[in-house]
Amino acid sequence: MSEDLLPRSVRRPISGWGRQPTETCELYRPEDLDDARAIVAHAPCPDLTPRGLGRSYGDASLNDRGAVLLSDRLDRMIAFDRETGVLRCQAAVSLADIIRHFLPRGFFFPVTPGTKNITVGGAIAADVHGKNHHTNGSMSAWIERFSLLTGRGQVLECSREENADAFWATTGGMGLTGLILDAELRMKPVETAYMNADYERIQDLDRLLARMDESDEDFDYAVAWVDSLATGRSLGRSVLMRANHASLGDLPSRLRGDPLAVKEKARIAVPFTLPDFTLNPLSMRLFNTAFYLRHPTARKLTDCDAFFYPLDSIQHWNRGYGSRGVLQYQCVIPEASAATGIQRLLEELTRSGCGSFLTVLKSLGPASEGPLSFPMQGKTLALDLPYTGPPLLETLHRVDEIVLEHGGRVYLAKDSCMAREAFERMYPRLPEFKRVKARLDPDGRFSSSQARRLGIVEAD
Repeated sequence: MSEDLLPRSVRRPISGWGRQPTETCELYRPEDLDDARAIVAHAPCPDLTPRGLGRSYGDASLNDRGAVLLSDRLDRMIAFDRETGVLRCQAAVSLADIIRHFLPRGFFFPVTPGTKNITVGGAIAADVHGKNHHTNGSMSAWIERFSLLTGRGQVLECSREENADAFWATTGGMGLTGLILDAELRMKPVETAYMNADYERIQDLDRLLARMDESDEDFDYAVAWVDSLATGRSLGRSVLMRANHASLGDLPSRLRGDPLAVKEKARIAVPFTLPDFTLNPLSMRLFNTAFYLRHPTARKLTDCDAFFYPLDSIQHWNRGYGSRGVLQYQCVIPEASAATGIQRLLEELTRSGCGSFLTVLKSLGPASEGPLSFPMQGKTLALDLPYTGPPLLETLHRVDEIVLEHGGRVYLAKDSCMAREAFERMYPRLPEFKRVKARLDPDGRFSSSQARRLGIVEAD
Protein backbone atom coordinates (compact mmCIF):
# COMPACT_ATOMS: atom_id res chain seq x y z
CA MET A 1 0.00 0.00 0.00
CA SER A 2 1.23 3.50 -0.77
CA GLU A 3 1.90 5.66 2.27
CA ASP A 4 -0.34 8.26 0.63
CA LEU A 5 -3.33 5.96 1.25
CA LEU A 6 -2.65 5.59 4.97
CA PRO A 7 -4.47 7.78 7.51
CA ARG A 8 -2.47 10.92 8.15
CA SER A 9 -0.09 10.99 11.06
CA VAL A 10 1.22 13.87 13.14
CA ARG A 11 4.40 14.02 15.20
CA ARG A 12 4.21 15.73 18.57
CA PRO A 13 5.20 15.36 22.24
CA ILE A 14 2.91 13.27 24.45
CA SER A 15 3.02 11.89 27.97
CA GLY A 16 1.00 9.72 30.29
CA TRP A 17 -1.31 11.22 32.92
CA GLY A 18 1.64 11.86 35.22
CA ARG A 19 3.21 14.14 32.56
CA GLN A 20 6.53 12.40 33.19
CA PRO A 21 8.21 11.35 30.97
CA THR A 22 7.31 13.21 27.77
CA GLU A 23 8.34 11.77 24.40
CA THR A 24 7.88 12.92 20.81
CA CYS A 25 5.97 10.26 18.90
CA GLU A 26 4.33 9.71 15.51
CA LEU A 27 0.56 9.55 16.10
CA TYR A 28 -1.99 7.72 13.95
CA ARG A 29 -5.76 7.89 14.58
CA PRO A 30 -7.74 5.18 12.74
CA GLU A 31 -11.41 5.85 12.02
CA ASP A 32 -12.37 2.17 11.65
CA LEU A 33 -11.03 -1.38 11.45
CA ASP A 34 -9.80 -0.92 7.88
CA ASP A 35 -7.72 2.07 8.93
CA ALA A 36 -6.32 0.16 11.90
CA ARG A 37 -5.36 -2.80 9.72
CA ALA A 38 -3.69 -0.53 7.18
CA ILE A 39 -1.66 1.22 9.87
CA VAL A 40 -0.54 -2.03 11.48
CA ALA A 41 0.43 -3.49 8.10
CA HIS A 42 1.94 -0.52 6.31
CA ALA A 43 2.84 2.39 8.61
CA PRO A 44 6.54 3.18 7.97
CA CYS A 45 7.70 2.78 11.55
CA PRO A 46 9.47 -0.02 13.45
CA ASP A 47 6.51 -0.68 15.73
CA LEU A 48 3.27 0.63 17.24
CA THR A 49 1.87 1.29 20.70
CA PRO A 50 -1.92 1.31 21.32
CA ARG A 51 -3.23 4.27 23.35
CA GLY A 52 -6.73 5.04 24.60
CA LEU A 53 -7.38 8.12 26.76
CA GLY A 54 -3.79 8.32 28.00
CA ARG A 55 -4.53 7.67 31.68
CA SER A 56 -1.67 5.27 32.38
CA TYR A 57 0.97 7.22 34.28
CA GLY A 58 4.39 6.43 32.85
CA ASP A 59 5.66 5.33 29.43
CA ALA A 60 3.36 2.35 28.76
CA SER A 61 1.54 4.22 25.95
CA LEU A 62 4.61 6.06 24.62
CA ASN A 63 6.85 4.97 21.76
CA ASP A 64 9.88 7.18 21.25
CA ARG A 65 11.23 5.22 18.29
CA GLY A 66 8.02 4.20 16.56
CA ALA A 67 4.39 5.27 16.36
CA VAL A 68 1.39 5.49 18.69
CA LEU A 69 -1.99 4.17 17.54
CA LEU A 70 -4.74 6.38 19.01
CA SER A 71 -7.87 4.26 19.29
CA ASP A 72 -10.29 6.88 20.63
CA ARG A 73 -12.44 6.94 17.45
CA LEU A 74 -13.35 3.26 17.92
CA ASP A 75 -15.95 4.12 20.55
CA ARG A 76 -19.35 2.68 19.57
CA MET A 77 -21.75 0.81 21.83
CA ILE A 78 -22.83 -2.29 19.89
CA ALA A 79 -25.35 -4.33 21.92
CA PHE A 80 -26.69 -4.84 25.44
CA ASP A 81 -28.57 -7.83 26.86
CA ARG A 82 -30.58 -6.64 29.85
CA GLU A 83 -31.33 -10.20 30.96
CA THR A 84 -27.67 -11.18 31.30
CA GLY A 85 -26.20 -7.71 31.81
CA VAL A 86 -23.67 -8.32 29.02
CA LEU A 87 -22.56 -5.21 27.12
CA ARG A 88 -20.76 -5.42 23.79
CA CYS A 89 -18.86 -2.29 22.81
CA GLN A 90 -15.82 -1.10 20.93
CA ALA A 91 -12.65 -0.86 22.96
CA ALA A 92 -12.43 2.94 23.11
CA VAL A 93 -15.78 3.31 24.89
CA SER A 94 -14.99 4.94 28.22
CA LEU A 95 -16.16 3.88 31.66
CA ALA A 96 -17.70 7.36 31.96
CA ASP A 97 -19.86 6.73 28.89
CA ILE A 98 -20.92 3.32 30.17
CA ILE A 99 -21.88 4.62 33.61
CA ARG A 100 -23.74 7.59 32.13
CA HIS A 101 -25.83 5.31 29.89
CA PHE A 102 -26.31 2.24 32.06
CA LEU A 103 -26.45 3.37 35.69
CA PRO A 104 -29.90 4.91 35.03
CA ARG A 105 -30.89 1.45 33.73
CA GLY A 106 -29.74 -0.28 36.91
CA PHE A 107 -26.24 -1.46 35.94
CA PHE A 108 -22.82 -0.33 37.18
CA PHE A 109 -19.35 -1.01 35.84
CA PRO A 110 -18.14 -4.07 37.78
CA VAL A 111 -14.49 -3.09 38.36
CA THR A 112 -13.53 0.55 38.43
CA PRO A 113 -10.27 2.30 39.31
CA GLY A 114 -10.14 5.82 40.78
CA THR A 115 -11.12 7.45 37.48
CA LYS A 116 -13.87 6.65 35.00
CA ASN A 117 -11.99 8.42 32.22
CA ILE A 118 -10.36 5.27 30.87
CA THR A 119 -11.34 3.02 27.98
CA VAL A 120 -12.56 -0.56 28.07
CA GLY A 121 -9.53 -1.57 26.00
CA GLY A 122 -7.18 0.14 28.43
CA ALA A 123 -8.94 -1.50 31.37
CA ILE A 124 -8.39 -4.92 29.78
CA ALA A 125 -4.77 -4.19 28.79
CA ALA A 126 -3.93 -3.17 32.37
CA ASP A 127 -6.31 -5.74 33.92
CA VAL A 128 -7.46 -2.91 36.17
CA HIS A 129 -8.67 -3.47 39.70
CA GLY A 130 -10.72 -1.31 42.01
CA LYS A 131 -11.76 -0.93 45.61
CA ASN A 132 -13.56 -4.28 45.31
CA HIS A 133 -10.78 -6.61 44.15
CA HIS A 134 -11.03 -8.55 47.41
CA THR A 135 -14.64 -9.42 46.51
CA ASN A 136 -14.92 -9.16 42.70
CA GLY A 137 -11.44 -9.58 41.25
CA SER A 138 -9.92 -7.59 38.39
CA MET A 139 -11.25 -6.64 34.96
CA SER A 140 -10.45 -10.03 33.45
CA ALA A 141 -13.00 -11.68 35.78
CA TRP A 142 -15.82 -9.75 34.05
CA ILE A 143 -14.77 -10.05 30.40
CA GLU A 144 -16.59 -12.66 28.33
CA ARG A 145 -14.58 -12.19 25.15
CA PHE A 146 -12.78 -9.61 23.02
CA SER A 147 -11.51 -9.18 19.46
CA LEU A 148 -7.78 -8.63 19.00
CA LEU A 149 -6.03 -7.22 15.92
CA THR A 150 -2.61 -8.88 15.87
CA GLY A 151 0.63 -7.68 14.33
CA ARG A 152 -0.03 -9.79 11.23
CA GLY A 153 -3.39 -8.10 10.63
CA GLN A 154 -5.44 -11.09 11.81
CA VAL A 155 -8.50 -10.55 14.00
CA LEU A 156 -8.65 -13.16 16.79
CA GLU A 157 -11.70 -13.87 18.93
CA CYS A 158 -10.37 -14.39 22.46
CA SER A 159 -12.09 -15.90 25.49
CA ARG A 160 -11.38 -18.44 28.21
CA GLU A 161 -12.33 -21.17 25.73
CA GLU A 162 -11.12 -19.76 22.39
CA ASN A 163 -7.49 -18.60 22.03
CA ALA A 164 -7.26 -18.73 25.81
CA ASP A 165 -3.53 -18.08 25.91
CA ALA A 166 -4.07 -14.85 23.93
CA PHE A 167 -6.95 -13.92 26.26
CA TRP A 168 -4.79 -14.18 29.37
CA ALA A 169 -1.66 -12.64 27.83
CA THR A 170 -3.71 -9.63 26.69
CA THR A 171 -5.35 -9.05 30.10
CA GLY A 172 -2.51 -7.23 31.81
CA GLY A 173 -0.31 -7.31 28.69
CA MET A 174 -0.25 -3.50 28.32
CA GLY A 175 -1.19 -3.52 24.63
CA LEU A 176 1.78 -5.63 23.53
CA THR A 177 -0.22 -8.53 22.04
CA GLY A 178 -2.17 -6.33 19.62
CA LEU A 179 -4.97 -3.78 19.39
CA ILE A 180 -8.18 -4.66 21.25
CA LEU A 181 -11.10 -3.83 18.93
CA ASP A 182 -14.24 -4.67 20.91
CA ALA A 183 -15.27 -6.62 23.99
CA GLU A 184 -18.17 -8.19 25.81
CA LEU A 185 -18.32 -7.58 29.55
CA ARG A 186 -20.77 -8.40 32.31
CA MET A 187 -22.25 -5.40 34.11
CA LYS A 188 -23.18 -5.38 37.78
CA PRO A 189 -26.90 -4.89 38.59
CA VAL A 190 -27.69 -2.23 41.23
CA GLU A 191 -30.91 -0.82 42.69
CA THR A 192 -29.74 2.78 43.17
CA ALA A 193 -27.03 5.26 42.18
CA TYR A 194 -25.97 5.60 45.82
CA MET A 195 -23.54 4.03 48.26
CA ASN A 196 -23.81 3.27 51.96
CA ALA A 197 -20.38 4.58 52.99
CA ASP A 198 -18.56 4.07 56.27
CA TYR A 199 -15.66 6.37 57.23
CA GLU A 200 -13.34 5.59 60.12
CA ARG A 201 -10.34 7.55 61.37
CA ILE A 202 -7.44 5.31 62.35
CA GLN A 203 -4.35 6.39 64.26
CA ASP A 204 -1.57 4.14 62.93
CA LEU A 205 -0.61 1.45 60.41
CA ASP A 206 -1.01 -1.58 62.69
CA ARG A 207 -4.56 -0.61 63.59
CA LEU A 208 -5.37 0.15 59.97
CA LEU A 209 -4.26 -3.27 58.74
CA ALA A 210 -6.12 -4.96 61.59
CA ARG A 211 -9.35 -3.07 60.83
CA MET A 212 -9.07 -3.89 57.14
CA ASP A 213 -8.69 -7.59 57.88
CA GLU A 214 -11.61 -7.48 60.33
CA SER A 215 -14.07 -5.66 58.08
CA ASP A 216 -13.17 -6.34 54.44
CA GLU A 217 -15.63 -9.21 54.14
CA ASP A 218 -18.50 -6.93 55.23
CA PHE A 219 -18.01 -4.42 52.41
CA ASP A 220 -17.86 -4.80 48.65
CA TYR A 221 -15.57 -1.76 48.40
CA ALA A 222 -12.80 -0.65 50.73
CA VAL A 223 -9.87 1.77 50.48
CA ALA A 224 -7.80 3.71 52.99
CA TRP A 225 -6.34 7.17 52.53
CA VAL A 226 -2.99 7.22 54.30
CA ASP A 227 -1.05 10.23 55.58
CA SER A 228 2.35 9.21 54.20
CA LEU A 229 4.07 12.14 55.94
CA ALA A 230 3.04 11.03 59.43
CA THR A 231 5.92 9.52 61.40
CA GLY A 232 6.67 7.75 64.67
CA ARG A 233 3.60 6.51 66.50
CA SER A 234 1.40 8.17 63.86
CA LEU A 235 2.96 6.28 60.94
CA GLY A 236 0.04 5.08 58.85
CA ARG A 237 -2.47 7.59 60.21
CA SER A 238 -5.41 7.13 57.89
CA VAL A 239 -9.08 7.29 57.01
CA LEU A 240 -10.59 3.93 56.11
CA MET A 241 -13.45 4.30 53.61
CA ARG A 242 -15.76 1.34 52.96
CA ALA A 243 -19.06 1.01 51.15
CA ASN A 244 -21.78 -1.19 49.67
CA HIS A 245 -24.28 -0.29 46.96
CA ALA A 246 -27.37 1.15 48.60
CA SER A 247 -30.67 -0.66 48.12
CA LEU A 248 -33.93 1.12 47.41
CA GLY A 249 -34.95 0.70 51.04
CA ASP A 250 -31.80 2.51 52.19
CA LEU A 251 -32.82 5.76 50.47
CA PRO A 252 -34.76 8.57 52.13
CA SER A 253 -38.20 9.15 50.64
CA ARG A 254 -37.06 12.23 48.68
CA LEU A 255 -34.70 10.06 46.60
CA ARG A 256 -36.91 7.02 46.03
CA GLY A 257 -38.79 8.60 43.15
CA ASP A 258 -35.73 8.40 40.88
CA PRO A 259 -33.19 6.20 42.71
CA LEU A 260 -30.98 5.62 39.66
CA ALA A 261 -30.64 9.25 38.61
CA VAL A 262 -27.05 10.23 37.85
CA LYS A 263 -26.37 13.64 39.30
CA GLU A 264 -24.70 16.11 36.97
CA LYS A 265 -22.30 18.11 39.10
CA ALA A 266 -20.51 21.35 38.44
CA ARG A 267 -16.87 20.69 37.59
CA ILE A 268 -13.95 22.91 38.32
CA ALA A 269 -10.67 22.89 36.45
CA VAL A 270 -7.02 23.58 37.08
CA PRO A 271 -6.70 26.19 34.29
CA PHE A 272 -2.92 26.08 33.88
CA THR A 273 0.15 24.23 35.09
CA LEU A 274 0.84 25.37 38.63
CA PRO A 275 4.34 26.48 39.66
CA ASP A 276 6.59 23.63 40.75
CA PHE A 277 6.89 25.05 44.26
CA THR A 278 3.14 24.70 44.88
CA LEU A 279 3.60 21.14 46.13
CA ASN A 280 6.17 21.19 48.90
CA PRO A 281 6.47 19.43 52.28
CA LEU A 282 4.50 22.18 54.03
CA SER A 283 1.60 22.26 51.56
CA MET A 284 1.39 18.45 51.54
CA ARG A 285 1.33 18.33 55.35
CA LEU A 286 -1.44 20.92 55.40
CA PHE A 287 -3.45 18.93 52.83
CA ASN A 288 -3.02 15.67 54.76
CA THR A 289 -4.04 17.29 58.04
CA ALA A 290 -7.08 18.90 56.43
CA PHE A 291 -8.16 15.62 54.80
CA TYR A 292 -7.89 13.76 58.11
CA LEU A 293 -9.87 16.40 59.99
CA ARG A 294 -12.58 16.63 57.30
CA HIS A 295 -13.34 12.93 57.47
CA PRO A 296 -14.48 12.03 60.99
CA THR A 297 -15.67 8.54 61.83
CA ALA A 298 -19.21 8.45 60.44
CA ARG A 299 -21.66 6.62 58.19
CA LYS A 300 -23.45 8.39 55.38
CA LEU A 301 -25.28 7.94 52.11
CA THR A 302 -23.33 9.28 49.15
CA ASP A 303 -23.63 9.09 45.37
CA CYS A 304 -21.39 6.86 43.26
CA ASP A 305 -19.33 9.68 41.79
CA ALA A 306 -18.46 11.11 45.20
CA PHE A 307 -17.31 7.75 46.51
CA PHE A 308 -15.50 6.36 43.47
CA TYR A 309 -14.29 9.39 41.51
CA PRO A 310 -13.63 12.45 43.68
CA LEU A 311 -10.75 13.64 41.48
CA ASP A 312 -12.79 13.39 38.27
CA SER A 313 -14.70 16.47 39.44
CA ILE A 314 -11.51 18.48 38.85
CA GLN A 315 -10.56 18.72 35.18
CA HIS A 316 -6.84 18.59 34.40
CA TRP A 317 -6.00 18.01 38.04
CA ASN A 318 -2.62 16.61 37.01
CA ARG A 319 -1.57 20.20 36.25
CA GLY A 320 -1.43 20.70 39.99
CA TYR A 321 1.86 18.79 40.11
CA GLY A 322 3.65 21.48 38.13
CA SER A 323 5.72 21.28 34.97
CA ARG A 324 7.87 18.44 36.30
CA GLY A 325 4.91 16.10 36.63
CA VAL A 326 4.32 13.22 39.01
CA LEU A 327 5.36 9.60 39.30
CA GLN A 328 2.65 7.35 40.65
CA TYR A 329 4.12 4.29 42.29
CA GLN A 330 1.91 1.31 43.09
CA CYS A 331 3.01 -2.00 44.52
CA VAL A 332 1.39 -5.05 46.11
CA ILE A 333 2.91 -7.03 48.97
CA PRO A 334 1.61 -10.50 49.93
CA GLU A 335 -0.52 -10.69 53.03
CA ALA A 336 2.04 -12.52 55.18
CA SER A 337 4.63 -9.75 54.87
CA ALA A 338 2.39 -6.75 54.14
CA ALA A 339 2.71 -5.10 57.56
CA THR A 340 6.51 -5.10 57.69
CA GLY A 341 6.89 -4.36 53.96
CA ILE A 342 4.55 -1.35 53.93
CA GLN A 343 6.11 0.03 57.12
CA ARG A 344 9.61 -0.21 55.64
CA LEU A 345 8.43 1.35 52.39
CA LEU A 346 6.83 4.34 54.13
CA GLU A 347 9.87 4.79 56.35
CA GLU A 348 12.20 4.77 53.33
CA LEU A 349 10.15 7.44 51.58
CA THR A 350 10.09 9.58 54.71
CA ARG A 351 13.83 9.15 55.27
CA SER A 352 14.51 10.16 51.67
CA GLY A 353 12.30 13.25 51.89
CA CYS A 354 9.97 12.01 49.14
CA GLY A 355 6.52 13.07 50.24
CA SER A 356 3.42 11.65 48.57
CA PHE A 357 0.55 14.05 47.92
CA LEU A 358 -1.98 11.22 47.77
CA THR A 359 -1.48 7.74 49.24
CA VAL A 360 -4.06 4.94 49.26
CA LEU A 361 -4.01 1.38 50.60
CA LYS A 362 -6.33 -1.46 49.54
CA SER A 363 -6.73 -5.20 49.98
CA LEU A 364 -6.38 -7.41 46.92
CA GLY A 365 -7.79 -10.89 46.43
CA PRO A 366 -6.36 -13.86 44.50
CA ALA A 367 -4.39 -13.32 41.29
CA SER A 368 -5.87 -13.92 37.84
CA GLU A 369 -4.35 -16.21 35.22
CA GLY A 370 -2.74 -13.36 33.29
CA PRO A 371 1.08 -13.73 33.31
CA LEU A 372 1.61 -9.94 33.54
CA SER A 373 -1.52 -9.12 35.55
CA PHE A 374 -0.64 -7.08 38.64
CA PRO A 375 -3.01 -8.06 41.47
CA MET A 376 -2.17 -10.81 43.95
CA GLN A 377 -3.50 -11.63 47.40
CA GLY A 378 -2.18 -8.96 49.74
CA LYS A 379 -2.15 -5.21 50.29
CA THR A 380 -1.53 -2.65 47.56
CA LEU A 381 -0.15 0.81 48.23
CA ALA A 382 -0.32 3.63 45.64
CA LEU A 383 1.54 6.93 46.02
CA ASP A 384 1.59 10.17 44.01
CA LEU A 385 5.17 11.48 44.16
CA PRO A 386 5.99 14.89 42.66
CA TYR A 387 8.88 14.36 40.26
CA THR A 388 12.19 15.68 41.57
CA GLY A 389 14.60 14.04 39.15
CA PRO A 390 17.36 11.50 39.93
CA PRO A 391 16.95 11.59 43.75
CA LEU A 392 13.36 10.32 43.43
CA LEU A 393 14.36 7.64 40.91
CA GLU A 394 17.12 6.41 43.23
CA THR A 395 14.65 6.26 46.11
CA LEU A 396 12.15 4.27 44.06
CA HIS A 397 14.83 1.77 43.06
CA ARG A 398 15.47 1.21 46.78
CA VAL A 399 11.72 0.88 47.33
CA ASP A 400 11.62 -1.72 44.52
CA GLU A 401 14.15 -3.78 46.48
CA ILE A 402 11.97 -3.57 49.61
CA VAL A 403 8.99 -4.77 47.57
CA LEU A 404 11.06 -7.65 46.16
CA GLU A 405 12.36 -8.66 49.58
CA HIS A 406 8.74 -9.06 50.69
CA GLY A 407 7.61 -11.01 47.62
CA GLY A 408 5.70 -8.18 45.94
CA ARG A 409 5.58 -6.45 42.58
CA VAL A 410 4.94 -3.08 40.90
CA TYR A 411 1.95 -2.18 38.70
CA LEU A 412 2.93 -1.66 35.05
CA ALA A 413 0.13 0.88 34.42
CA LYS A 414 1.77 3.18 37.00
CA ASP A 415 5.45 2.36 36.38
CA SER A 416 7.89 4.74 34.72
CA CYS A 417 11.29 3.90 36.21
CA MET A 418 11.54 0.24 37.25
CA ALA A 419 14.77 -1.52 36.25
CA ARG A 420 14.67 -4.52 33.94
CA GLU A 421 16.24 -6.85 36.54
CA ALA A 422 13.67 -5.90 39.17
CA PHE A 423 10.80 -6.42 36.72
CA GLU A 424 11.99 -9.89 35.74
CA ARG A 425 12.13 -10.91 39.41
CA MET A 426 8.69 -9.47 40.13
CA TYR A 427 7.03 -11.17 37.15
CA PRO A 428 8.45 -14.72 36.93
CA ARG A 429 5.87 -15.68 34.27
CA LEU A 430 7.43 -13.24 31.78
CA PRO A 431 8.86 -16.07 29.62
CA GLU A 432 5.32 -17.47 29.26
CA PHE A 433 4.07 -14.07 28.10
CA LYS A 434 6.93 -13.74 25.61
CA ARG A 435 6.09 -17.11 24.06
CA VAL A 436 2.48 -16.08 23.47
CA LYS A 437 3.50 -12.68 22.12
CA ALA A 438 6.00 -14.28 19.72
CA ARG A 439 3.21 -16.43 18.30
CA LEU A 440 0.70 -13.57 18.00
CA ASP A 441 3.20 -10.95 16.83
CA PRO A 442 6.22 -12.71 15.27
CA ASP A 443 7.38 -9.54 13.52
CA GLY A 444 7.37 -7.51 16.74
CA ARG A 445 4.88 -4.98 15.40
CA PHE A 446 3.62 -3.98 18.87
CA SER A 447 6.04 -2.44 21.34
CA SER A 448 6.37 0.57 23.66
CA SER A 449 9.00 2.61 25.44
CA GLN A 450 8.13 0.78 28.67
CA ALA A 451 8.32 -2.64 27.04
CA ARG A 452 11.84 -1.97 25.75
CA ARG A 453 12.98 -0.46 29.06
CA LEU A 454 11.83 -3.55 30.95
CA GLY A 455 12.99 -6.09 28.38
CA ILE A 456 9.48 -7.36 27.62
CA VAL A 457 10.39 -6.53 24.02
CA GLU A 458 14.03 -6.50 23.04
CA ALA A 459 15.34 -3.26 21.58
CA ASP A 460 17.02 -3.68 18.20
